[in-house]
Amino acid sequence: MVDSRITKLAGILVNYSVEIDKKDVVLVNYDIEAKDLALEVYREIIKKGAYAKLNVNIPGFDYVFYKHASEEQLKHLPKLFLHEMKLAKAVITIIAQSYRELASADPGKLSMWSKTTRPIFELRLKRNNWVLCGYPSKSLAQEAGMPLEEFEDFVFAATNIDWEAASKRMDLLRDILNKAKKVQIIGDDTDLAFSIKGSTAIKCDGKYNMPDGEVFTAPRRDSVNGKVRFTYPSLSKGKVVTDIRLEFKDGRVVDASASKNAEFLNKMLDTDDGSRYLGEFGIGTNYGIKRFINNTLFDEKIGGTIHLALGNAYPESGGKNKSAIHWDIVTRPHIVKVDDRVILKDGEFMF
Repeated sequence: MVDSRITKLAGILVNYSVEIDKKDVVLVNYDIEAKDLALEVYREIIKKGAYAKLNVNIPGFDYVFYKHASEEQLKHLPKLFLHEMKLAKAVITIIAQSYRELASADPGKLSMWSKTTRPIFELRLKRNNWVLCGYPSKSLAQEAGMPLEEFEDFVFAATNIDWEAASKRMDLLRDILNKAKKVQIIGDDTDLAFSIKGSTAIKCDGKYNMPDGEVFTAPRRDSVNGKVRFTYPSLSKGKVVTDIRLEFKDGRVVDASASKNAEFLNKMLDTDDGSRYLGEFGIGTNYGIKRFINNTLFDEKIGGTIHLALGNAYPESGGKNKSAIHWDIVTRPHIVKVDDRVILKDGEFMF
C-alpha cells in the first residue's frame, strides 16, 4: 500500500501547485526512484480528465551522455523536448536522483549543454503552470546523511503543509521588499550591498517548487558591490564547491575563490556575459526544513537563510540579466538590512 503522505503530496502538486483542469496536457518528468509519487500524480491527472506525457530519467544515462557526446551533439537542440514543452499546459518534474554521477563530467560540456538547452528552460519559465518537486529516495537520503525513514519524515514535513496559510505569512516580507530601495548583507567576511529599487518581490508558496517557502527579487544588475562568503557548500552539476567567496564591483564578480572545486566555479562564471552577475536575491521562510542537506531545492528555503543566484534573472521580478546558468548559493548571514532596517538577524525575522 502506498504511503498516504505520497498520495497527499500528489494531490498538492496536481490540485494546488499547477491546478490542472480537464483536457489539459501535462508533462511529467521524473527520476525512476520517484515512480511511486509519479504514479500517484498520474492517477490524479487521469481522474481530472487530463492527459499525461511521462518522461522517466534513469541513473547512468546523463553520465554516458556527458562522457561521450561530441561538440556537435552538445550543440544540437533537442527539438522533440522543445515541442513537448510547447504543447504542455503544465509541467511537473520530480527529482529523486543524486547528481554526483556528474562529478567527473567536463565542466565545459556541462556549460555548453546549458547554453544549447536554454530555449527549453526559458519556455518552461514562461509558463505559469510548472512545479519542481523533491522526493525522499534512497539516493537523496544517502546524500543527506540520513536513514531513508528519517529522510522521508524530513521531506514530508517540508512539503505536506497548509500552503495557503504559508502564502499569507509571506505577504509581509514580500511587501517590505517591494517598498525597499537597498539591501545590505552582513556576516563573516561578508559585506554586500545592492539596489532592488523598482524590482518586484515574488513569494514562492508551493506553486513552482516543492518544498517551497521563499521570497525573492532581482538586484539591479550593476548595483552589486562588496564581498560575500557563503557559509554552506553548494552542489552544482555534480560538483560540491565549498567556502565560496565572491567579490563584486559594479555588479560583476571580479574575484572568485573556493576551498574545493574553485576551477569549476570560475569555469561556470565564464559561461557567458551574464554569468558573473546576480539574477536573484532570496530569503528562505520554511522553518519546516530543519537542516542543511546540500540540496538547493530544500536548502534555499530554510527559514532565516538567504541565497544569491549567479546568472539568469526571472523577468517577473524585474531582473534584466540573462545567462545560461542560474546557480543558487545559500548562506546564513548575521544581519540583513533593508533600507537600514534590520529585517533578519541570526536566522530570525525581526518583524
